[in-house]
Amino acid sequence: MVRAVAIILAAGMSSRMGQCKATLPWRTDLTLLAYQIQEFRTVDVVPIVVLGAHNAHLRQAANIPSTACVTINPTPSQGKVSSIFQGLRCLPEQWDVVFISAVDQPRSAKVYRQLLNAYERHGTRITLPSYQQRAGHPPLLSRSLLPQLTGMSDETNGLRHVMKMHRDSTHYVTMDTAEVLLDLNTPGQYNQAINTIRPSRALD
Repeated sequence: MVRAVAIILAAGMSSRMGQCKATLPWRTDLTLLAYQIQEFRTVDVVPIVVLGAHNAHLRQAANIPSTACVTINPTPSQGKVSSIFQGLRCLPEQWDVVFISAVDQPRSAKVYRQLLNAYERHGTRITLPSYQQRAGHPPLLSRSLLPQLTGMSDETNGLRHVMKMHRDSTHYVTMDTAEVLLDLNTPGQYNQAINTIRPSRALD
């Protein structure tokens, strides 16, 4: 069985949204962040949430369950890479693959399971969801990429650069839902997603 973990990046300032994204309601009685934690746990993925010093006090408001590990990035202004580093420092000793997700990219458990199944079959360094020939998120990364992940910098485009370097070792998984393209940066995108995007069908 593949040992999978997930780093959920939630340390941004949410300036375009106008309020902390982690506490936004999402389809159920859960917050956006709690929903993602729930969906990861459904497929036995260990979630690691990276908050920032400015929103660490919102743990209760975001309804973060005890099944998630929470860590604080003291300097989120240094960019997304600094939050990824903070998450990497909290990884358990034993793991095979890691999802790099974001608080504004909610996905259903079916998406995560399909990516894990594809990794078990193909074993590529990077496994990506796609919808109508468009690459989506989150990436599922093999532990073999850890040296490159710990060597990232925002100056060299961070994770994007690592993924570009290993384009030939990337497997794309075709999905039946546009949710893999969701990126909720503004109130308009958030409201449209709630009203129009249907999650992938329930797990078999």
